[in-house]
Amino acid sequence: MNRRYLAIWFPHLLTDQMAIRQKELKGQTYALITQERNKQMIASVSYEAKKLGLRPNMPLADARITLPSLEAFKYQPQKQQKLLKEMAEWFIRYSPHVALNPPDGLFLDITGCTVWKTEEQHIAEISKRFEEKYHIQLAIADTLAAAWALAHYATTKIAKPNEQLQALLPLPPKALQLDENILQRLAKLGFHTIDSFIHIAPSILRRRFGDEINLKIGQALGQKPEAFEPIREPHPYQERLHCLEPIQTAKGIEIAIENLLEKLCDRLKNEDVGLRKAKLNAYRLDGKLQQISIGTNQASINIKHLFKLFELKIKQIEPDLGIELFEMIVSEVEDLPKQQEALWQLQTQTDLGEIAELLDRISIKAGKNAIRRYLPQEHHWPENSIKAVTDLQQQPETAWQTHKPRPTVLLNQPEPIQVSAPIPDYPPMTFTYKNEMHRIAKADGPERIEQEWWLNEGKHRDYYYVEDEKGQRYWLFRLGHYDSQIPAQWFIHGFFA
Repeated sequence: MNRRYLAIWFPHLLTDQMAIRQKELKGQTYALITQERNKQMIASVSYEAKKLGLRPNMPLADARITLPSLEAFKYQPQKQQKLLKEMAEWFIRYSPHVALNPPDGLFLDITGCTVWKTEEQHIAEISKRFEEKYHIQLAIADTLAAAWALAHYATTKIAKPNEQLQALLPLPPKALQLDENILQRLAKLGFHTIDSFIHIAPSILRRRFGDEINLKIGQALGQKPEAFEPIREPHPYQERLHCLEPIQTAKGIEIAIENLLEKLCDRLKNEDVGLRKAKLNAYRLDGKLQQISIGTNQASINIKHLFKLFELKIKQIEPDLGIELFEMIVSEVEDLPKQQEALWQLQTQTDLGEIAELLDRISIKAGKNAIRRYLPQEHHWPENSIKAVTDLQQQPETAWQTHKPRPTVLLNQPEPIQVSAPIPDYPPMTFTYKNEMHRIAKADGPERIEQEWWLNEGKHRDYYYVEDEKGQRYWLFRLGHYDSQIPAQWFIHGFFA
């Protein structure tokens, strides 16, 4: 199957944008200029100025002889680059493969993207979307170079598969993007069209004009490789759904999600992997992007369950005038658990798979951080002795544990408190935490926990288990040895149930 490329050229990209943002410039003649040594040179002109004969690379002084009223503004290349990148992001609705062609063009790999519409309809639709906003020229061919040439110099904008040579023949040599020195030599020899020299033997062309001319011809005809670097690498697990009519209803969105999940889950099942994280992109007619995402506690290809997770978030999508393209990307996958294939046939409520699906639904409603699971790690320091995991089936890598009591709630970082203690090694009598004083009725300790010398340096901690007069229990510690010259530093680290 031949690749098909769409070349897009915005001949007045920055000047068109200025007219959109500054209404008074619409229909006016103006130019963007740069400073080159002691001359002001034109970098870009408005459409109206071009019709009057003004061109880029023309001295501003010469242009004002022709058009004294010409307005001039400073050319900002970084602004044009940013605008071109934004355009590329917008065109992802037409193809997941979009590449920049600076300073004012884009390339789209549209192979397989014209299922619902012909290539002519594809070009007509894009042109209509941009009319009265940006001047745009488009062309389609088997190669990037041929598509670029047609977009810039041809009246026929589509070269049929394997027919780019016929489309290129009547075009001028500069359509091949040749160096200016080569173009001048071709003109002196009377080669004014590609047809006049393209059939000459490559060895003769090389001797006369160098290697570049054969390279450019080969790229245009598909005989030499061309660089195509998409702004966003397509994900291996990605499906797109183009809408024949814009979707505005929740039911339409649901049908689109089900359709995409069926395609993706079939692919995942064939590769014996399951979905852990997925994102739905909904591209609206007005150019705005709507997004929702889900995550699961274990790899899943259960379409009904995954749909329910998306269904809980559909209300976050605002279709406005309608959604024209849905794109679903599975950004994280894992090997399927062994019981996965029979998951939806099991009836027991204690089945791990059903528990995972329940947690998925709770997480969607309560937030992804509402439910957490931890496993032990081989570290003495309490805050480092556990690690968060997202997989319900993941098992501890170590039998590391302590037989000492540990609080039900452990603070991420110990928080300082004010303490009164009778003598250095005794537990405190009172402590103040968040402006509330607690009188201690019972206490046990100390339990000394040293720093891990091979990881960190610092003072040890002496932990105490204390209970206040209200029956609430806390885990406190003093940092380092008692020093009569320096007030002891005390901290609260956790709460017991």
